[in-house]
Amino acid sequence: MPDNARKMVILTGGRTDPLRAKTAVCTVRYRPQDVVALLDQPNAGKTCDQVWGVGGDIPFVASLDDAPAANALLIGIALPGGKMPAEWRAVVLDAIHRRMDIISGMHELLKDDPEFRRAAAAQGVRLIDLRDNDEHDVAKCEGMRRECLRIHTIANDCSCGKMITSVEVAEGLKQRGVDAAFVATGQTGMLVAGDGICVDRVISDFVSGAAEKLVLRNQHHEVIVIEGQGSLFHHRYSAVTLGLLHGVMPHGLIMVYEMGRVGTYGMERVPVPPISAVMDFATTAANIMHPCQVIGVSVNGRKYTDAEVAAECRRVEDEFGLPACDIFRHGPDKLVDAVVKLRKDVRRAES
Repeated sequence: MPDNARKMVILTGGRTDPLRAKTAVCTVRYRPQDVVALLDQPNAGKTCDQVWGVGGDIPFVASLDDAPAANALLIGIALPGGKMPAEWRAVVLDAIHRRMDIISGMHELLKDDPEFRRAAAAQGVRLIDLRDNDEHDVAKCEGMRRECLRIHTIANDCSCGKMITSVEVAEGLKQRGVDAAFVATGQTGMLVAGDGICVDRVISDFVSGAAEKLVLRNQHHEVIVIEGQGSLFHHRYSAVTLGLLHGVMPHGLIMVYEMGRVGTYGMERVPVPPISAVMDFATTAANIMHPCQVIGVSVNGRKYTDAEVAAECRRVEDEFGLPACDIFRHGPDKLVDAVVKLRKDVRRAES
């Protein structure tokens, strides 16, 4: 079915904190027209707006029997290791028997499960693995269009807001009349954009090549904002982050971090690095491939008051001489301004 005909129930199953349920939250935020309900018994009877502050009246339901008519079930969580909770198998099989497509961004692929595969074949439905790919090309470091400005988001940890920052900056540029595009590099971004690739599922040698192909596929735009993944300082995911950075060869970086986060996501005993270290390391690594600079900071202040976030943004601006904002509270305008300025500077330098 075409994506615009998709009517999904999103399975969260009691895992609704914004970090684990980021796939669900972002899909509800940016593709609410595709979502009919959230399957989550502990929150049944509530709305998305009550639980997350986005999504309006989209309901939480206790079972598929309680959900409006739907043609797809989306696995709405992202867990370290990418494996589906065992207790969800029965829900997935029930959805298949109801002739619903199953959409998953897990590393554990639906198509590799014999029981799911047999049931889907019997019912004539699709198993859609967002992370599945056949990337097999190394980077060539050629063909980049000079007229296309490449912006990339980086962070000191996972799940800080890189994807949301990328989407909001791209949309802000469009509102200014700039031909801009958001380029997705993860499963949630792919649901939002309807295109992209999960670079963390690509064989290590081919990560930079896959990222490079994403750029080449989208560089007919004036500006592309490429979603970052993981962190150069994360023990589990740094290899993906560096491969993506080198493949994208950005002109500009936007630093993203969450206020108050002390421990690394999934490895809380490991402290997150200061953003100064991340910016220094990332610009050094990026400049190996292409001239690059940090142009702004996106502050995720979800746990703090307006006044506390405003003070933090002022502190960052004073310390680093860069524009800083919380895109939810302040909008992305400061970051959009920084992209527009960089675009002018790059054009002037190349003329």
